[in-house]
Amino acid sequence: MTALTAPPEAPTEAPPRRARLRVALRVLPALLLIALALAGPWLAPHAVDTPVAAPYAKPGGQAPLGGDQLGRDVLSRVLAGGRELVVTSLLVAVLVTGIAAVLGAVSALRPALGRIVERTADVLMLLPAVLGILLVTLSWPDGGRLAVVTASVVLGVPYAVRLVAGAAAPVAASGYVEAAAVGGERLGHLVVREVLPNLRATLLALFGLRFVAAVYLVATAGFLQVGPQPPAADWALMIRENSAGIVLNPWAVLAPSLAIGLLALSVNLAAAALVPSTGRKAVTAL
Repeated sequence: MTALTAPPEAPTEAPPRRARLRVALRVLPALLLIALALAGPWLAPHAVDTPVAAPYAKPGGQAPLGGDQLGRDVLSRVLAGGRELVVTSLLVAVLVTGIAAVLGAVSALRPALGRIVERTADVLMLLPAVLGILLVTLSWPDGGRLAVVTASVVLGVPYAVRLVAGAAAPVAASGYVEAAAVGGERLGHLVVREVLPNLRATLLALFGLRFVAAVYLVATAGFLQVGPQPPAADWALMIRENSAGIVLNPWAVLAPSLAIGLLALSVNLAAAALVPSTGRKAVTAL
């Protein structure tokens, strides 16, 4: 008689506390950078438009990161220059994700409408981002930051809609959604209560990607002097203004460049950490 051996035990999952700690460690840098950017104007040691050193002065004295092209404190301008970029990028990411979530879910539930949405998205995706920003802002000269937000949303929605529609298609074809539709539930109920709750992982990842894309678009607009104008403190504008003196004081260009890169990277990592795990658990065969 052959003895029956117990199947090997499945590896135990990491304790919830440890998993929450890992998530917190990945989210914390983004929260700190966003908080620093929002509170930066109050933390700046000097006025952003007051010269405190010689033009392109080396770090030291009253200017820990040196002076810019007019001798203004680079550290003060870096601290004060991120608020509008963060607020604008968050607004664009929220709008793009929200609009794409609704349009993508509706496209999956109503294939005829979905084909129209996808063809429109295909046409808009052919427009280069920089050209789109220039077209919107130049045709709306008094729009300022609102024009930049509008251009970024218009350029970001087509990509996001295609992604959400692809993720929503299998959800819309599932049995419980079809049963709700046969039961007479309206389209709004199907979108909000049946489809979107099952796309949480996709929408969180999409939000992180669209925030990074919004940072790129808003920073590009600032570099092209579409939006904030001198002598305003803006990270992208600082890169443009001080590029001629990068050899004399590299921090005038490196500091805002690093700030933009770290902000985009940390928010993307935070969004990835918040995405819920959807993988199936391994089942031990008997």
